[in-house]
Amino acid sequence: MGIGAGLFLIALGAIFAFAVTVDLQGINLQAVGWILMFIGIIGILISVFYWGPRKRATQTTRERIYTDDPTQPPPPL
Repeated sequence: MGIGAGLFLIALGAIFAFAVTVDLQGINLQAVGWILMFIGIIGILISVFYWGPRKRATQTTRERIYTDDPTQPPPPL
């Protein structure tokens, strides 16, 4: 689950928990909303702390060798 899916679950859970006032027999939509928000938060935390450190940038350096005499060819690499 990525950050986008986590945000989607949080938004869907907030809608169920705070905006829906329908009473269904056997299903508490407010509890379902809180569960979805909790799962979304856990998913975002896993995405940030577990998968985030794996995306490291690499750095490449090159060494240049200058000679004092500009008429001489450069040394082989």
